[in-house]
Amino acid sequence: MKPADPRILTINGGSSSIKFALFEAGDTLRRILEGGIERIGLPAPTLRVKGVNPGDNYSRSVTAPDHTVAVGILMDWIEERNGRDTLAAVGHRVVHGGPKYSAPQRITAEMVEELRRLSPFDPEHLPEEILLTEAFQRRFPDLPQVACFDTAFHHDMPRVARQLPIPRRYEAQGVRRYGFHGLSYAFLMGELARLAGTEAAQGRVILGHLGNGASLAAVRNGKSMDTSMSFTPTAGVPMSTRSGDLDPGLLWYLARTEQMSAKQFNEMVNFHSGLLGVSETSSDMRDLLDHETQDVRAAEAVALFCYQVKKWIGAFAAALGGLDTLVFAGGIGENAPEVRARICEGLGFLGIDLEATRNAANDGVISAATSRVTVRMIHTDEELMIARLVMRVIGPGGQKEN
Repeated sequence: MKPADPRILTINGGSSSIKFALFEAGDTLRRILEGGIERIGLPAPTLRVKGVNPGDNYSRSVTAPDHTVAVGILMDWIEERNGRDTLAAVGHRVVHGGPKYSAPQRITAEMVEELRRLSPFDPEHLPEEILLTEAFQRRFPDLPQVACFDTAFHHDMPRVARQLPIPRRYEAQGVRRYGFHGLSYAFLMGELARLAGTEAAQGRVILGHLGNGASLAAVRNGKSMDTSMSFTPTAGVPMSTRSGDLDPGLLWYLARTEQMSAKQFNEMVNFHSGLLGVSETSSDMRDLLDHETQDVRAAEAVALFCYQVKKWIGAFAAALGGLDTLVFAGGIGENAPEVRARICEGLGFLGIDLEATRNAANDGVISAATSRVTVRMIHTDEELMIARLVMRVIGPGGQKEN
């Protein structure tokens, strides 16, 4: 009997969720399951699973007051469903790699200590991500774990794009522009090369990962030249609940007028701003589009999002010296033709001309035949990218490649 193909588990921990996917690592990577534990620490947490076989699909309520309990539930399910012997490795999305980590690598005790030291860089994500790696280490001590850093794609941006205009001494502490969504951007560049050829992928490309978190990246010769997020994922364009760029003086103003603390300001700009803050009703672009004709607040939130993304496209086209390809991805970028159309409206001077029928149909190429810039919609897949990186690190036999 042919032995079962080894399996790669990918883990993506959020502030109130743990998403996972399971891949068979045969001749090619094949996703067989995906799911997550949602609403951790909130009322009615749920474990949801979706598989290639309809019989694998199910959902059940769980008790998950925190990530420690939630990851225990997930590991119990993994052992019941697959057994520990079928797993070859676990790949973790680690949001922030700081100045040190620029490539995926095996998680060691030394790395965990370094990530713990970096936690002030990203207090919303890194502590939970460390907790997840430690939980897997305790349950499966011999199972290789690989950290895949969301900042890695942007690690070698030109120095002028990395520097922050603050006193130079902070740079020595690692305070610089990092950028995020790197796993998505790496996947999109691979897909662009596959779909359009190497020449297109080596050209002047703007990638827009537009979802609950949203950012853009300027890419030339396959390398990140600039990106809208900065030291933290809060910067750049407005997002579902994040503000994007703000006047730094606003913190001092609110401290004087409302006695707002730095912690309260951080809470506001990360969880109560963006689409939610402007609309006062929803952080979901679908809701806002449904209600914009009846609610001016919803209309203004949509307009602000589209306007700011349009501005970043113009800025990045200037930084690249022109534009050959524009790619939309992410939940909004892949599923909201109205948003894509409004973003691209008025960008004819850059050579961007959408074809309305293709755009409405969510085609792969949504630009008109006469458009100088090729505009594409590409489905991104961070989980598959993590699985690919894990295989690159552990090698086909489960050992690190030389």
